[in-house]
Amino acid sequence: MSDGFLEIDALSSYYGDFQALFDVSMQVGEGEVVAVIGANGAGKTTLMRSITGLLSNEAAMVRYRGQAIGGLRADQIATLGLSMVPEGRQLFPSLSVEENLIIGGQIGRRGPWGLEAVYRLFPVLKERRSQQSTSLSGGQQQMVAIGRALMANPDLLLFDEISLGLAPIIIKTIYEALPGIIGGGMSAIIVEQDITRAINVSHRVYCLQEGRVSLEGSSKTVSREAISNAYFGV
Repeated sequence: MSDGFLEIDALSSYYGDFQALFDVSMQVGEGEVVAVIGANGAGKTTLMRSITGLLSNEAAMVRYRGQAIGGLRADQIATLGLSMVPEGRQLFPSLSVEENLIIGGQIGRRGPWGLEAVYRLFPVLKERRSQQSTSLSGGQQQMVAIGRALMANPDLLLFDEISLGLAPIIIKTIYEALPGIIGGGMSAIIVEQDITRAINVSHRVYCLQEGRVSLEGSSKTVSREAISNAYFGV
């Protein structure tokens, strides 16, 4: 699929002299949910950081709505309509829940997401809006991180390790909220360790293995055997 929404072409990414991604190509269509799976160290977070400008690359390696953005800063990319829920949440510990959310809206993009919309999605955050963000449980902190990303009113939302380290009941709560987040035509990339959940919520899936794409396919038709082979490099 290629509608010019997000296109990644032969992306190679480095940390100093260490190469983490090797000629990765992938596409996300408008309104599409794409899952990215792979073992620890496969390059999933590096891919997310490269798309959102936290790692700089050659401009043409990442194109968004036809614009080469691979060399832009993270703040410049955010104003174009890309927002990420980072691995580990990365909340501002000295700020309250509500202050963390407000920071997400500082970009100034118009759209449906504001404080009240986030509080409707996650009512517990309204109850605890004045608390220090890092005093919340891990699951509630993840809700804050999601809400902060939504406050930027993105057209493409990236979830890096959406359920990592969370209790099963919290994972269930967050996945139950997903249709209300991405059901209105928003595009999303979901990095997920739970392969079954990743397949169930996505249109297409990519598997990374040692920094390379080892599998691409429709989430409805890709076989578990193919996923297992791609995941473990068989």
